[in-house]
Amino acid sequence: MNLQVLRALLRKEYLQIFRDKLMLRQLILMPFIQLLILSSAATFEVKTANMYLVDKDHSVASRGLVDHLRASGRFHVVGASPSMDLADKSILSRDAGMILVIPQDFEKDIMRTKSAEVQLIFNAEDGALAGVTNSYAQQIIATYARDLGATLRPMVTAQPSIEIRTRGWYNQELDYKDYMIPGILVQLLTLIGTLLTAMNIVREKELGTLDQLNVTPIPRSAFIAAKLIPLWTIALVELTIGLLVARFLFDVPMRGSIALVFFASSVYLVVALGIGLWVSTLVETQQQAMFISFFLMLVYLLMSGLFTPVRSMPNWAQWIAEVNPVKHIIEIMRAVLLKGAGITDIARPLTFLAVAGVLVLTMAVRQYAKTSR
Repeated sequence: MNLQVLRALLRKEYLQIFRDKLMLRQLILMPFIQLLILSSAATFEVKTANMYLVDKDHSVASRGLVDHLRASGRFHVVGASPSMDLADKSILSRDAGMILVIPQDFEKDIMRTKSAEVQLIFNAEDGALAGVTNSYAQQIIATYARDLGATLRPMVTAQPSIEIRTRGWYNQELDYKDYMIPGILVQLLTLIGTLLTAMNIVREKELGTLDQLNVTPIPRSAFIAAKLIPLWTIALVELTIGLLVARFLFDVPMRGSIALVFFASSVYLVVALGIGLWVSTLVETQQQAMFISFFLMLVYLLMSGLFTPVRSMPNWAQWIAEVNPVKHIIEIMRAVLLKGAGITDIARPLTFLAVAGVLVLTMAVRQYAKTSR
């Protein structure tokens, strides 16, 4: 490859990118708007759940249970009635997401049999939301039961002798931002590496300059390198700013080597750029490139473990996820930033990315050479 030709092409590409105000806004503003919004919005934490109360006991014990749920800040009572029909309507109208049913003789059962039952009914359209809300309610009810055991000790059995203590490693506060932001940074790299690479090359097709370049003596390798290297470097600059935002704005811990994060991201970008180049060989317009790229990115992200654990997927989906490069780079980012993992700890996903990068970029270059003849 003639380095002088490559240098001239790179200069042309950087000038073209920085003269295109729309692309410049896409490169600078859009990723960080996504980082700021998604880091707060993409969470399974339930801040407040609307609860409808059906209290058929109206006792001190039942009022105490409701007060405990309210005091937690997790539950807001939007209505109360002894009628289950009204409670059902509140679920259907989505005014409430949960119904708490306290049966008659709730307090008497506690006094007499040392146990009592309550019913929790959830709107399970969103199964994950219902599951998290149920978990919160169960914990609060269990705490209230222990309080009753301390207050009414002569009439309630003694507390169990087994004490359970829990501790979360690497994210002791269970802060969801620490878990999500490394994945969102990967999403930004994917956006630049795949979508903008495809659109940048297809733009040359639409303008007609790609055909002109193909008939010049410029080597195709130099042309492709000049197209990919600027976006590769810009993506790494975006990653740098993203890491600064994550550290100083969201206080995400960075326990591992930042150099290792950049090295792994550089390898991953080869895969993302290769896929973007491959997309550009399939389409003729930027609109088509955008549709195909967003389709691929949607599959990438849903099958990556960013929003849902891969282990919770069906077996066939887990096999597909294993060949998803986004899954492996997210695994690396979380391991290095949150756990302080070293290169030996991430050797397996990093090797996969390296092999995938060589294969994908080679196939994309060959496909491009075939379609540009």
